[in-house]
Amino acid sequence: METTAQRHLMDRTTSDLYFHAERTQSVPDSLGQDLLLRVLDEVDYGLLVIDSQGHIRHANHLARHEMSTGRVIVTHSRSLLGRNTELTTQIQSALEHALRGQRRLLQLKQGEHELSLAFVPLSHPLEFDAPTVLVLLSRKNACDNLALRMFARSQNLSPSEEAVLLALCRGASIPEIASDHKVAESTVRSQIKALREKTGCGSIRALMQKVHSLPPMVPALRVISAMPHNAMEFAQP
Repeated sequence: METTAQRHLMDRTTSDLYFHAERTQSVPDSLGQDLLLRVLDEVDYGLLVIDSQGHIRHANHLARHEMSTGRVIVTHSRSLLGRNTELTTQIQSALEHALRGQRRLLQLKQGEHELSLAFVPLSHPLEFDAPTVLVLLSRKNACDNLALRMFARSQNLSPSEEAVLLALCRGASIPEIASDHKVAESTVRSQIKALREKTGCGSIRALMQKVHSLPPMVPALRVISAMPHNAMEFAQP
C-alpha cells in the first residue's frame, strides 16, 4: 500500500517536472535561432528558406554570396529570381510545385555559369501551417571544401601529393596535371600511387568517392560577400 511519504515524494517529483517544463517553455528562443543561423552558415552549400508568399526568410552565407554575384540567381524585394526572365520562370515554377509538396531539381545555366537548385518542401501536406520551402544550391567546387585540406593533412600527404589530389578533384587528367606542375607523367603516376596507398583506396575512383563523402565544411577564410553575416533582412522576426 502506498505510504504518505511515497505520495509526498511523487507529488514533489511531479511538481518538479512541471516547474522544469514551464522554465523550458519560458526560455526565449533567440539564442537558439542565432545558433541555428550560424550552423547554416557553416554548411558548404548555399541554403535558402522561402515562405508561402515567395519571400526569402533566410539565406546562409554562401547563398547570399551567390545572389550578390548575380551570375545565375539574384534577389529582389526578398524574392528569389533568375538572371533573366527564362530562369526566373523556371524558379517560380519549381517553387510553386514545392509549395504544393512536390520536390523539384533545376539545372540553370547563364553563359559559362551553371547552378543546380533543389526545392524541398519543409511542411507535410496534411499540416495546417503555411508551407515553407528549402532551396539548396549546388557546391561550386569540391576542392574548396575545407574538409579536403584537413583530410590531406590527416593522411600525411606531401604538398605535391595534395596538389595532385586537388587537381584530380577538379577533373584534370594525368597529362594535364603533369603539364601544369611541369613534371613527367611518370612522376604524377607515382604520386597517385602514393595517394592510393596512404588513403587505403584501390583506385582513383575510390579515392574520389572518399573525397566527395567528406563533410561539407566552409573555409575559415570566407569569400567576400556584399551581404553581412546572418543578414536578418532575410528573416522575419
